[in-house]
Amino acid sequence: MRGAWWTTGLDSWCAPGGPVDEQLRSTGGPVGGVAGGDGLRHVALFYRGQADYLTAVVGFVRDALDREEPVFVAVPGAKVGLLRSALAADADRVLFADMVQIGRNPARIIPTVRAFIDDHPGERVSYLGESAWPTRSDSELRESARHETLINLAFAGAPAAIWCPYDLAGLPPAVLTDAERTHPVLLRRGESQPSAGYLGPDRLPPRCEQPLAHPPAWAQRCHYLADLRAVRDLVASHAARAGVAWERLPDLVLAVSEVAANTLCHTASGGTVHVWHTGEEIVCQIDDNGQIADPLAGRVRPAGDELGGHGLWLVNQVCDLVEVRTGAAGTTIRLSMRLDRPEHETERVSPSGAPAG
Repeated sequence: MRGAWWTTGLDSWCAPGGPVDEQLRSTGGPVGGVAGGDGLRHVALFYRGQADYLTAVVGFVRDALDREEPVFVAVPGAKVGLLRSALAADADRVLFADMVQIGRNPARIIPTVRAFIDDHPGERVSYLGESAWPTRSDSELRESARHETLINLAFAGAPAAIWCPYDLAGLPPAVLTDAERTHPVLLRRGESQPSAGYLGPDRLPPRCEQPLAHPPAWAQRCHYLADLRAVRDLVASHAARAGVAWERLPDLVLAVSEVAANTLCHTASGGTVHVWHTGEEIVCQIDDNGQIADPLAGRVRPAGDELGGHGLWLVNQVCDLVEVRTGAAGTTIRLSMRLDRPEHETERVSPSGAPAG
C-alpha cells in the first residue's frame, strides 16, 4: 500500500547503539562541512533507506541546533512524526511542517522559507525541505525541479543552509539528474562534493522548459479580447460539472480571471482559455502573446500597499499546481485543482527504505 511511512521498530533504529547512532558516531556526523559558510549552502541529500535518511537528517538538525541556529524542517506526511520520534526532546526546538500541505504547489515553498528567514533577522538558519517524493505526478516533479533552481536565485547570499533530500530507491532517474543540475553541492553517505552537473542559479533543467502538451481535443475553449464574463462563466460551469468542491470553485474562477486580466493589461491581442478535467483534477490553461520576464513572479509576497503584482501570487496560493512556460512566442499558464484533495497524503516504505507496493 502507498500512503504512509513504515515506522515499526523505530526506537531500535534511533536508540543509543542502534544503526543511526552508530553511523553518526562512525562518521563524526553527516554534515562533512556542508552546512558551514556565511552565504547560501544548497545541498542535495541522496539517501537510500530509512537508516540512511535518519542518519543524515537527524545529524543535520542536531548540528544546526548545536550552533544555536533556527531550524525549519518540511517533509511529506508521516515523516514529520518519524523525525520527531528520532529527535526526541530536540524536536521541540525545531519548526516542522507537512510538505504535502505547504508544497502541494511547489511555487508556495519559497515564500514560506523566506518568511522563516525574515523571522530570524541577523541569524543564520537551517532549512531541510523534501519537495520531491515518489507519489508525486510527473508535472509536480518538474515543478519541484524548477523550484530547486529558483532557490539559488531567491536566496542568493542569504545566511542559510538548505538541504533537499532525494530518495534514490523511489524517485525516477530523471528526477535525480535534475537534482544534480539544480544543487551546487551533493551529499551521499556523509560525503559531500561539488555537483559536476550544476547548471547555475539562472538555468533550468531542460525538462522544465519543454512545452506543455496541447490541451485535449475535447477541452472547452474561449477566446477573450476585452470582456472576461465569458471566461468566468466557462470556468464556473465546467468546474461545477466536474465536481470541484463548492468552497474552492470561487478560488478557481478568481485565479483564471487574474491571469486573463493580466493578458488584457499587457497585450493587445487578447488570449485563449482551455478548460478540461480528468477523474482527479480540473485544468485551466491560459495562452497569450505576452512574456513574463521575472522568473520569481508569483513567488515573492507583494507588499500590502503595492499596486498590482498580486495576480500570480494569488494564483499560486489557491491552485494545487501552476505551470508556466514563457518566451518570445508568448506565455502559457496552466492551473490545476484537485477534485478531491485529501487533508494529508503520505507515503509508505518497507524496512529497506524502498516504497512498498
